[in-house]
Amino acid sequence: MTTQSEKTNAPSGLILQSAGSILFGFMTVFVLSLGTDQILHILDVYPPWGLPMHDPGLNALALSYRIVYTILGSYIAAAYAPNNPMKHAIILGGIGLFFSSLGAIVTITQYDLGPSWYPISLVITTLPCAWIGGLIERRIYS
Repeated sequence: MTTQSEKTNAPSGLILQSAGSILFGFMTVFVLSLGTDQILHILDVYPPWGLPMHDPGLNALALSYRIVYTILGSYIAAAYAPNNPMKHAIILGGIGLFFSSLGAIVTITQYDLGPSWYPISLVITTLPCAWIGGLIERRIYS
């Protein structure tokens, strides 16, 4: 028999697990992206931090691994979700869309850090990548 306190705690437990799955996915994307950036700066593949990166090939490289990491992070958010895995992947995509849009606005309007297609591409690819991560989770666990 379920007690009243167990009924009360069940929704909060699901909320915490949902938030945790999204946070885990977000941190995966964040740590892997910045870690890869740092390694490429140390190896002198990228110019030093704060200097513009106008080489389209280097921007394409950054976009390509960010796409992979966003798919992976969305997959993780979906895989650890207590229910509705795709919803969790898309929520993470929405968070990524917010931050990438903010970054695009700031970098395009205030700084000359590189070609404007790069931050715009991050905005455009975020939700499709989140959806793909959710689809991968569905294929693996269905």
